[in-house]
Amino acid sequence: MNQHTIPLGRILGIPIRLDYSWFLIFTLLTWSLAVGYYPAEFKNLPASHYWIMAALTTIMLFVSVLLHELGHSVVAMHYKVPVRSITLFIFGGVSLIGAEPPSPSAGFWISIAGPIVSFALAGIFHQLYPFLAGFTQVLAVVKYLAYINAALGVFNLIPGFPLDGGGVFRSIVWGFTHSMRRATLIASTVGRFIAYLFIFFGVLQMFEGNFMNGLWIAFVGWFLESAARGMIQQQALHDLLAGHKVSQAMSPHYTAIPAETTLQQLVDHHILAIGQRSFLVNRGGRVMGLLTLHHIKGIPRSAWPTTTVAQIIIPASEMKRIGPDEDLWQAVEKMDRDGVNQLPVMSNGTVLGVLRREDVISYLRTLRELRI
Repeated sequence: MNQHTIPLGRILGIPIRLDYSWFLIFTLLTWSLAVGYYPAEFKNLPASHYWIMAALTTIMLFVSVLLHELGHSVVAMHYKVPVRSITLFIFGGVSLIGAEPPSPSAGFWISIAGPIVSFALAGIFHQLYPFLAGFTQVLAVVKYLAYINAALGVFNLIPGFPLDGGGVFRSIVWGFTHSMRRATLIASTVGRFIAYLFIFFGVLQMFEGNFMNGLWIAFVGWFLESAARGMIQQQALHDLLAGHKVSQAMSPHYTAIPAETTLQQLVDHHILAIGQRSFLVNRGGRVMGLLTLHHIKGIPRSAWPTTTVAQIIIPASEMKRIGPDEDLWQAVEKMDRDGVNQLPVMSNGTVLGVLRREDVISYLRTLRELRI
């Protein structure tokens, strides 16, 4: 996702990003409000006023979505659950939370926080009505924002993953069953059922002549179904890897290159010749750091013959690593959380091997073939 986003800064230490798809929904929603909703509700205004009102409404809507996601994030951080980022995109926003909630109650409050913020915003906008009675156009924007925030809160309380209501529902089932796995599967299955209802209703609307609204509803249903199915697949992946250790999947074979090696030598003799993409860098038998293909791509090719690997490595002090006895699923989560494709496996300062994503995939394939 990061490759298709624009960084906007940080709030409370959380990176805020804008997905390129946001520009599509911004354009469509602004156009819809400027040529449809506002001209119908407020007649005989100049066209430029409709477009200004529409653009302001769309921007404030996404500010509301951002506050909704910050609600989730702040409560998550209260429970010591890391938040990797918040991304605004075509369907609104998403908080990338780096771990599962530690308890059913934590999951409940993290999930419900977003809708609470949306309902609070709807209430605040509604309370502004009397103060804006003499400002018709501003009042029109505020009324729409009150309505859309209330609708956002209600929609997100639908009890199926990946909606907030699905998280609330999962936490309740988790509390009764004492099994997060079972609760996740139940909530995801309910989410898929609700998604199919959206798709069915959307297609029905299309056949009845309301093509655009029907298409949008069906598209939302498809998105919800894909996300819910992804949750089920993620749980199945967790079930396969649970109980297995890093040492079982890691590769004990890794390439350690001298710190004085130039990038040109590395590319010619290791990357192109052998196809390796990550390397540990040594000096005097001591690990200095880690180098990946990503770091090399940031250096102009003209500088490869004179730039040594030691100049662009991730220093050992900053290098993400993992122990051989750690849970394999936790290692996968750590790679996702840290945004890396490999982790050096170390014990007491000694490198034992490297765990790469392809190592995990290969190990999964073996587990499936053996029906373990």
